[in-house]
Order: sequence, then C-alpha cells, then structure tokens
Amino acid sequence: MKFTDGFWQMRPGVDALYAQEAYDIVATDDSLVVTAPTRVIASRGDTLNRPTLTVTLSSPLPNVVGVKIEHFQGVRDEIGFELASETGHVSIETTDAGCALTAGELTATVAHGAPWNLEFSAAGRVLTSSGHKSLGYVQVAPDAEVTSGIVGNARVAETQHPARPQHYVHEQLELGVGELVYGLGERFGPLVKNGQVVDVWNADGGTSSEQAYKNVPFYLTNRGYGVLVNHPGHVSYEIGSETVERVQFSVAGESLEYFIIYGPTPKQILERYTALTGRPAKVPAWSYGLWLSTSFTTDYDEKTVTGFIDAMAERDLPLSVFHFDCFWMREFNWCDFEWDPRTFPDPEGMLTRLHQKDLRVCVWINPYIGQRSPLFAEAAASGYLVKRPNGEVWQWDLWQAGMGLVDFTNPDATRWYQDKLRHLMEQGVDAFKTDFGERIPLEVDYFDGSSPERMHNYYTQLYNQAVFDVLKEQRGEGEAVLFARSATTGGQQLPVHWGGDNTSSYVSMAETLRGGLSLALSGFGFWSHDIGGFEGTPDPGVFKRWTAFGLLSSHSRLHGSSSYRVPWAFDADEAAEADAESAVSVTRKFTKLKLSLMPYLYAAGLEAHRAGTPVMRPMQLEFPDDAATGYLDRQYMLGADLLVAPVFSADGEVEFYLPAGTWTNYFTGEQVTGGVWRRERHGFDSLPLYVRDGAVLPVGARDDRPDYDYLSELVVTVYPTTDAAQHASETVTVTTPDGASAVFTVQRDGTRVRVTSAAETPWSVKVIGAGHTVSARDGEVEVQL
Repeated sequence: MKFTDGFWQMRPGVDALYAQEAYDIVATDDSLVVTAPTRVIASRGDTLNRPTLTVTLSSPLPNVVGVKIEHFQGVRDEIGFELASETGHVSIETTDAGCALTAGELTATVAHGAPWNLEFSAAGRVLTSSGHKSLGYVQVAPDAEVTSGIVGNARVAETQHPARPQHYVHEQLELGVGELVYGLGERFGPLVKNGQVVDVWNADGGTSSEQAYKNVPFYLTNRGYGVLVNHPGHVSYEIGSETVERVQFSVAGESLEYFIIYGPTPKQILERYTALTGRPAKVPAWSYGLWLSTSFTTDYDEKTVTGFIDAMAERDLPLSVFHFDCFWMREFNWCDFEWDPRTFPDPEGMLTRLHQKDLRVCVWINPYIGQRSPLFAEAAASGYLVKRPNGEVWQWDLWQAGMGLVDFTNPDATRWYQDKLRHLMEQGVDAFKTDFGERIPLEVDYFDGSSPERMHNYYTQLYNQAVFDVLKEQRGEGEAVLFARSATTGGQQLPVHWGGDNTSSYVSMAETLRGGLSLALSGFGFWSHDIGGFEGTPDPGVFKRWTAFGLLSSHSRLHGSSSYRVPWAFDADEAAEADAESAVSVTRKFTKLKLSLMPYLYAAGLEAHRAGTPVMRPMQLEFPDDAATGYLDRQYMLGADLLVAPVFSADGEVEFYLPAGTWTNYFTGEQVTGGVWRRERHGFDSLPLYVRDGAVLPVGARDDRPDYDYLSELVVTVYPTTDAAQHASETVTVTTPDGASAVFTVQRDGTRVRVTSAAETPWSVKVIGAGHTVSARDGEVEVQL
C-alpha cells in the first residue's frame, strides 16, 4: 500500500507518525520493551500530546526474533497464525549504545536515543534494519488515494476486500545492493519480487493474474534471512516499489507483528520457518503416481470411468488414483455429499470395483452448501452457516444458487461437516480435492467472533484442517492426502496443493511453474498442477510438453475443464499412438520414469516432512552461492540431484543454465561441464533432465506403481564428479512405503567406486561411465573406473 508521494511527501489525506527514537528500553530475562515516541523528546513537555509506539522484541525459537509494534494496546487481540515456541534460548545485553536480544546466532539491537534504529545481525554482518521513517503509524482520510493495488475503493465490491479503515501500521526493512526477494505464496508473475506490489489476499483469479489462491505473508531474501508477518488477514507489500531501497509491509489497525528468521542458507531459512509454522505432513507413496480426473463439466457415469481406467491399462499407462470432479454430485446440490443416483446408482459397489483395480479414489468437495441441497436447511437451522450481522444466513448466487458457507469456527459445524466426509470414506473414498476457500465474505459474523478481515485468508486453513483431520482419523498417519487449491501460512502442513485454473498454452505452463517455485520458497513441500491446462483444450504439442513437466513434479494429475485429458484423445488413431512421440507414448514414458525414481522421490518427500525442504526446488535453493541462479524461473531441481527444464515452446527449443560441476544427461549419458547456459532442441519424448555432479541416485526395479518395495532389486546409480574429494564418501538412505530402510555408503578414490550396505534384499550398483552394473555380494560392491 502506497502512502507517500515520492520520497519527501505524503499523499493527500495521509498523515504518518514515525518512531523517532528509543526513548527507553526495558529489559527482562527474555524480551526488550521499547518506548518509541513519534518525535524526539527534548524536554519533559514534549511528552504531552505525543503518540508513542511500543515495540516489543522476543524470540519464539532459536534464530528467530519477533517484533511487535503497538499503538493502542487496549484493542481486541485478533487471531494470529499458530506458531511454535520454546524458552531458554534468549540472552539480553545492555550497553551505553543500546540493548541487544540474541536468539541462537541472530541478534536484534536497538540503539538508545535518536534516530530510531533497529538492526538485525548474524555471523558478524548486518542482515537488515529498520531505520529513520521505517516504523510508522498512518492515519488515512476516507477519501484518500493511498494505493493502486486491489484495495482501492473502486474495486472493493469486485474483490470483496474490506472497506479501507483509517489506521495502519507499517514497517520498512532495508534492502541491500543486489538483494533479491522471493516467496509471498503461489504467485504467477516474476519469481523475484523486487519492484512488485503484492497484496496478501486470497482470490479466485486464475493463474494469469496478479491475484493468488495461496497468499503467504512470508518472504526470504538472498541475504540469509526471511520475514513472516503474523497477520492472517490483508497484508500489503511494497517490495522496493514505493521506497525502492526497502521492503514495506503494512496492516490495518493498531498493531503489527513480524518475525526475522535467520538461515543463513535458503534451506535453513525454510527449515526454521517451517519449525515455526509447521512442517509438511508425510504423504503416502501411492499419491506420487498418476491421477486421472473426469474433468470438470464433462458428462460421465461409471461406464465412462471404467472405460477410461481400462483403456489406460490396455495401453500400459500406470494409474494410481481416479478423481471424480464436481458432477459426482447432482447439479445445484453442491455440496450435499451424495452421489448423483442418475449416474452412480451403486456408489459402494463402484468404489469396491475401482479398489479391485488397485486404484485409490478421490472426490471433489468445497465448503459451500447450495440452497437446493437438503443439507442447507439442516445447516441453517443448526447455526452451522456463516451469518450476516443481522443474524440471517449469508448467501449469494455465485457458483451455486443461494449457497451458504460452513462456519468452521463453530466446533459443532466442523463435526457436522466431517461426519459427511466420514460417510464417504466408509463408502470407499480415499482422498478429497478441497476446492475453493478463497471467496470468503466480509460483511459477516463468525460463531467465535473472529474478525472477518482476518478470517478471509485464514478460513482455508480451518477448512483444509477439518478435512485433513478426518483423513488421518480414518486412514492413519501418513496416509492422509488432500488436493487443495487455497492456503495461507501453515497450509504446508496439509498437502498436497495444486496450482489452480490455468489455460492450455505454453505461456500458462510457464506461469504455472513460476507459481509452484514461488510456493516452494514459501515453505510448501508438495505441489501439483493441471496437466495440459484447465481452461480450454490443449493442442497435442502443449499436452505432451505439459505431461513431461507434470510427471516430473512432486504430484501429477491429468485434469481439464470442458474436455477429457486421457492421452489417446490427443492422438489421431491407434497407429499414431504407437509412435514414440505420441501422447500415449509420452505419457507412458514419463509415468514409468517417475515410478522408477520413487526410491529417490519418496526420500525427497520424507526430507520435506522432516526439514521443510520442498520436493521441487528453485535453483536458488540448491545453488545459493551461484549468482546466475538468482532470476531462474524456467527450470528447477527435483530433489537435490535432478535438474528439470520443461520445454515451453512449440519448436522444442529450450534454454537453461547448468551450475558448475559435471552434469550427466539422464537419457543419453552425455556429460556436460557446468557453469554454462545451454540451448537444446527436444522431441516430445524428451526434455533437459540432468543429474548433478557426484549424485548417487537410487533407482527402483518397478515402473508399474509408486508403492512397492524400493529396496528389492534396487540399483544404486553413481554419477561422475569433478570434485573427488567432496564426494569421497557419501551415504544414501532408501526408505520403503512400509517404513523399512537401508543405508548405502559410497566411497570413491579416483580409481574405483565401493558401495556397502546392510540391506537384506538384492541390490546392485551402476557407475555411469563404467559401462556395466554389478550385483552386490555380502553387502559390498566394488567397481573399477
């Protein structure tokens, strides 16, 4: 939100009061409380008629420092995010110059007196600071023009954003020369956020707009720290876009709280951020396989579904999950959680038959209850729907006629909703696609009295948590999996999320990837997208390129709007299907490739669960010291060792960057010395897929399903390196879906590779460049180079 008119003046109707000095600092055992008047106090008379800002510094976890800025402290304390905390790790130091709070390696120092200066430092260097005219309390006249973003009065009705209040608190943190900002949720524009205005406000705007389904008030920079604003509602960011040497974030009301999170590496920042806000849950191995959907508005019944599934099997296209989209329920009834009897007269029998085909089943739901649904009257009578301030049920006709919104702040309403899901799971449903959750109204009252502005973004967390809890209850820990569209901070605990409504084009494919990379840098470990694009029908080229990209994502789903996404729909006939570059052949190749890589991918998923490192990783995450990776948003690392550069062009040409080291083409074995840009042209059955210098890649023996015994007949594939000393001894742990694991130790001395393991099942070693595979004997393999 822009408050200023250039560097020197305020916009008409805007009055800002800034912290001018640290008048006094009160130190406790684990906090600093600073009185910051809005003018320098030269005499005792200056304290009269003078607003102050109270700034409290504390630390919930090591290497995390919280800053709470308050004008009036007597206002109601609104909801914040659920954050972890512990004690005993804070030290306080007071000197003549100021006071310092240290948590782990991170220190926040407040200078005594004027001018105001709050500095964050670690490892002997300043990370960022809040200086003169950074910390402000802003008063805005009702007719003032303070922003060009989505909160302008002209767009209130369109975006369902709150009418602008009169008071804001903002903070500005310094941006260093060359400092780049990432994150803030799943955003589809440039990956680097410098120069952008970002409003954290969930909206159903598609992937081709500045709006986002998953808004997260957290960013990190390439200078070793991240910043979380503890505000579930609207947070407005000016990222070098108003004051170009600072990041400004502002919220409405009387207070603002934020946390500085020290890394110094991007992985460590995400590890500490997810320790604070929650780690991604472990997802089941079967969820990594290919999902096929009925698509949205298409006509289907059990015969159609069975026909698709059987045709996939006939074409040797391994399928793991079948998804029923909206019209498994009767039109106008969404959601009544009842199978449409006209098309699915025997749902229990059908689900049993699908399970007999070794498939899991997912069904679409949302948090809305259409007026025609028999459940509407039941929910309204019980007080389970969000109400208007006059006590009437809030309703509108957008999406479903007369629909109401389930009030998940009401525990009884939550249990009622969950009981409907329990019944579906008893019928045989295994997973839920939790759609929507962004179009949440403002002129309403919640059961628990929550602020509608705060609940607009936070509603999705309550919605997805309610569904995820039922899945855990019914299927057990590690078996619960969503396919969710909306999210905010903490949503990473409830995987998987997908990228929303894209279009069937190469440019939308690229913007979809940007959204996924941005979400990964916001703490989300698992992510998917609609292969082929949602809106429209892709031409065969787009579908095939997107299929390769989609099957080299953490999760893979074929889904569209008004047309089916079965691969043979994009081939002319049966003869064409046999071609190596047909849609059927491309789907088969990349599905089987992904399934063979499951020992590697499942381990990457466990790392996401354990440490918060995403499965799909922006290049900046794996190569933070390589300045060339700073702006890369058309390629990524799948796990730590596989570089993927999807093809976004009709002619198959793709340009990408290989960091330093020896890189090996996964398909051809060609070795390339990195530190270079490459331009390649690929057929539909290929794309740049390179293995990192010195990688040890565990490859499974099966390519027909994702949930198998990864240790049985495992091939430990050892790739060449230009730095033998760095890769002289490494270990790789392979864990199976049932929890069995084995450690493989790889030693290199320049002339040989030696691998040892106590694994009890047969395994072998393949050394790239040695030209052969050697089976283990007595737990050891030695390969001469």
